[in-house]
Amino acid sequence: MDVTRQMHFSTFDFIIFGLLLAASLCIGVYYALSGGRQRTTQEFLLADRDMRCLPLSLSLMATFQSAVAIVGTPAEIYINGTQYWFIGCSYILGLLIPAHIFIPVFYRLHLNSAYQYLELRFSKAVRICGTVTFIFQMVIYMGVGIYTPALALNAVTGFHLWGAVLATGLACTVYTALGGLKAVIWTDVFQTVVMFAGQLAVIIVGVQQAGGMSEVWQKVRDGNRISGIDLNPDPTVRHTFWTLGVGGVFLMLSLYGVNQAQVQRYLSSRSEREAVMSCYMVFPCLQLALCLSCLTGLVMFACYGEDSPLDKQYISSKDQMVVYFVMDMLQGIPGLPGLFVACLFSASLSTISSALNSLATVTMEDLIKPQYPSMNEARATRLSKLLAFSYGLVCLAMAYVVHLLRSSVLQAALSIFGMVGGPLLGLFCLGMFFPWANSTGAVTGLLAGLVVAFWVGIGSFVARSSSSLAVLKENCTDTTMPENVTMAAVTAVMNALTDKPSRPAGLQAMYSLSYMWYSALNSSTVVITGLVISLITGPTKACDVAAGTVYPLVENILSLLPVRWREKLCCRTCLKQKETAMHQKEMNGYANTKKETEGEEEREAFLSSCQSYIEHESSV
Repeated sequence: MDVTRQMHFSTFDFIIFGLLLAASLCIGVYYALSGGRQRTTQEFLLADRDMRCLPLSLSLMATFQSAVAIVGTPAEIYINGTQYWFIGCSYILGLLIPAHIFIPVFYRLHLNSAYQYLELRFSKAVRICGTVTFIFQMVIYMGVGIYTPALALNAVTGFHLWGAVLATGLACTVYTALGGLKAVIWTDVFQTVVMFAGQLAVIIVGVQQAGGMSEVWQKVRDGNRISGIDLNPDPTVRHTFWTLGVGGVFLMLSLYGVNQAQVQRYLSSRSEREAVMSCYMVFPCLQLALCLSCLTGLVMFACYGEDSPLDKQYISSKDQMVVYFVMDMLQGIPGLPGLFVACLFSASLSTISSALNSLATVTMEDLIKPQYPSMNEARATRLSKLLAFSYGLVCLAMAYVVHLLRSSVLQAALSIFGMVGGPLLGLFCLGMFFPWANSTGAVTGLLAGLVVAFWVGIGSFVARSSSSLAVLKENCTDTTMPENVTMAAVTAVMNALTDKPSRPAGLQAMYSLSYMWYSALNSSTVVITGLVISLITGPTKACDVAAGTVYPLVENILSLLPVRWREKLCCRTCLKQKETAMHQKEMNGYANTKKETEGEEEREAFLSSCQSYIEHESSV
């Protein structure tokens, strides 16, 4: 029996939603007809490498501030309290590390695709493996990202499900294929403003409905929704300070450090400094987005209390709570539901458009161009636009596949996005921090990371599903008829999924691992496996590593060890050759300065003394 209580949009709400799509399309058309008119792959895929840090930072934030987060975070706060807010702590290292390590390496190599780095550092096989893994990750996420908000809207308002999917999918595909990365970035800026405006309007009106901010605070405090810092080190606890603040760092690195959608924005900036500044500026944007989402959840609790629409069976999923709240409490204000839906679909549009552009880039740069190196620029650009459009159609097809699955599998599909990001992070860290890692170790490590990711992720999903079914059998008055499932049974299932009365052991402990640790576990698996296999098959000599592909973190640490250990661990001879070359370059620079100030004889004397010093150091 469908117990979902439906409400409906007004004409004004439809107008606001339509204006959002029209404005996004106009931005795409504008960039298709202005500037270089997207005639080169440099302009279409990398915005002519001419973007400023402010639009980049807003686009970086919007790319993964998806509709799933806008409907999911408030529901999480409503049900479990404000513990999730501590994920904001992970934003610090999660953005500082990319700003000072990943961005300088990628930018100075003048890449078009993040996976070009893998070929420079390892081999072509590693590059293809990374590219295919990324495509798999983003295709799944696109389908979920476009279908989930449409499903929530359809369930609560009766808004036509496939009308919403097709409208957003086609609009996003058209403006991405026409306007390229510039259109994607500037529509992200526009959609970010709409997102913030929609959430802020809902919070302000919701606070008024609840009786004022003091009343909201009193209700959420009495309802025990204000969480303190939980320092429990148990990694199987779903949300603690450590899972969110430390495990979240690895999740942030997989998103903002090595994901092509974000790396592509760094590479589109007009200078390395602008790229680094955009990474700094995204921090307050992410904090504001998190704050608004959490406040929405608290306002919802202040209005409904413990008697939630889910308990009353007005809705069938917690992901529908936010849309229901907007339609239920705020429908009397014309246009506000439409503004929030525009906010919701703005998040979806920004995520999907970024995915389309990044997928077109990696397919073109990593799979097609290496096979057809003589392809001219005009043909490559046309093919890039066709790829963006084709991936848009794939997105719609994937949404239909997701539609055929049950809601529980939707959660599993979302988990796949996180599970795949960890191994890719580990692959880049293996290459960037460990100069002796080789391509055999890289491929083996990536495969091991993916196996562990899917083993733990799918095992966790199956274990939780079995637990919920067992609880239902014990608590339902009639297990043969879904209509007779009691609220006690539903409550017991929710407790079974969130509470852990005893510490699990063995494989059950692995399956009970908090999802926030998935990225850390999977990336560590890649690095450890890759290093072991590299040492077994013959480590890469440091002098054979392409210049600029290794960040000297490990070398700086190893410089503190005795010489005999440095020789075994890091090929000291090769490192010494690099150090000698560096000294030679510095020496020539100083010598030229000395010639300008003191003359040719002083320059020659300076070079002679420096050369003697270098020869002495090389013989040590």
